[in-house]
Amino acid sequence: MVPAGGLSPDRTRWIKPRYAFFLPVKVLSRAFRGKFVAALNCAFQDSQLRFHGDLCILAQPKTFAAWLRPLFRKDWVVYSKRPFGGPEYVLQYLGRYTHRVAISNHRLVSLADGQVTFRWRDSAHNNEQKLLTLPLDEFLRRFLLHLLPKRFVRIRNFGFLANRRRSVSLPLCFRLLPSRSGPQTGQDSSTADGAKDLWCCPQCAGPMVVIERLTPAEIQLRSPPFLIPVAA
Repeated sequence: MVPAGGLSPDRTRWIKPRYAFFLPVKVLSRAFRGKFVAALNCAFQDSQLRFHGDLCILAQPKTFAAWLRPLFRKDWVVYSKRPFGGPEYVLQYLGRYTHRVAISNHRLVSLADGQVTFRWRDSAHNNEQKLLTLPLDEFLRRFLLHLLPKRFVRIRNFGFLANRRRSVSLPLCFRLLPSRSGPQTGQDSSTADGAKDLWCCPQCAGPMVVIERLTPAEIQLRSPPFLIPVAA
């Protein structure tokens, strides 16, 4: 997912795109054309394409290159439109895969005699719920297919959301973004102008100002001592 804008190089203002969409359709069409034709060429070089009937002549490298060349002179059409449910639906859809396991506990029905029975939805028949029973080994095999390989992560953050700079860059982005709540009062404006990092309290929605940032070592040194019970 790509944000609609970003910080300027000097980190003093927020730069928003000129248009209300991510990529122009013509640019996307040309990029798709280049990627598709390049993939066709790689598949031909790796002998992954099979030609039959009248297309057998394309098996010759020179003939295939001559057939491939005119594809760059044509305008490819890429159909792009807004998602049906908006950005909230996209986040909800991605959340099902990034913050959930392969199968939740409420779908598990029984485990008996080395057989696992669970519920599943049949999308071909109006999402009708059905029961499926699998041997324990097969159930575990399917479940392990959803585990990421070693050193892989589900979510990677870059830019101002990178883990190393998020604590500094994210509050700066919030401060530089135009407010949607309308003009502020004089007291609020002076508070916002004097604060370097402005946050909102989750309880009262009031502004919170970061006074100091502590390293993990400093936090450990300033933490209250552990209470050791003493026998009377």
